[in-house]
Amino acid sequence: MAGKQREEEDGAWLSIGALSRATGIAVETLRTWESRYGFPLPERKPSGHRVYPVSAVPRLRRVAQALALGHRAGQVVGASDDALDRLLETSAAPPPVNTPATPGLPPVEDLAGQLKLIRAFDGERLSRSFLSDWARMGPVEFLETSIAPLVHAVGDAWSQGNIEIRHEHFFAERLGDLLRSLRMPRDERATGPLIAFATLPGEAHSLGLQMAALVLATAGCRVLFVGTEMPIPQIASLAKDLSARAVAISVSSSSKGSSTATALRRLRDALPRRTLLITGGEGAPPSRPGIDSIGSLRELDAWGRRIAAGLPVAPGNGPRA
Repeated sequence: MAGKQREEEDGAWLSIGALSRATGIAVETLRTWESRYGFPLPERKPSGHRVYPVSAVPRLRRVAQALALGHRAGQVVGASDDALDRLLETSAAPPPVNTPATPGLPPVEDLAGQLKLIRAFDGERLSRSFLSDWARMGPVEFLETSIAPLVHAVGDAWSQGNIEIRHEHFFAERLGDLLRSLRMPRDERATGPLIAFATLPGEAHSLGLQMAALVLATAGCRVLFVGTEMPIPQIASLAKDLSARAVAISVSSSSKGSSTATALRRLRDALPRRTLLITGGEGAPPSRPGIDSIGSLRELDAWGRRIAAGLPVAPGNGPRA
């Protein structure tokens, strides 16, 4: 009985890593907010480890929502719950985010300026550049015209030796944090069918998967994001246990080939018949019976809105319910 009570008590607390995963906010950001604004406030276990209350998760998700709308951390992290609620209620139209010029750096509206920020590890200005675009664009336009070109530019710069792997990893983590923070408030409001997101074994790239998850969450689908390099039997079991309406698989150009097509066929055979299987990305093979290859984020958005509305997808876009 005492062991069960201790387990329940431990369940009310999270490590900073678990808090980061639950909210989509980077660990270093949480530490900065704790130091600067006094939130989230940890306690120390008898062992000396710092832990955070589970009750901080809903507020941190609302803070992330406010930041996604373009508000500054200084406005929202230390605000009272009532003030934060009023801020979100009055933010139907996202406010513009001003990005002041910094001597020695060009405006960040262009790819060259953003690449310089990546080389300088200037995550704050990079995030503000993204949020400025987000505030004036729809989600699909934001991803297609702001994010996707930069992802390609970073990949090209790395392959040409103009940036190093440390810059590419910094960019991927920063962008991943942002995409999660934009998606999670939409996850909480979504009432549509459950879509599981994963990549196949050997596929470590996650940004395409994150972008697709944001599109479908915005379309009203519930997102279960399980990440990269998932074994096929585990994906199939997950879909079966949770009655997922679809499984979404992202395939980068580095994974293009017959082995990916074979793995997708194996996954299709392992999934319940009712579960749709969709795939996308530069390395995705063409559609085949039971496996729907979606060619663009705009096409994915249309697919997601039909699924969220309970409508059958068109022939060639997966089997009908």
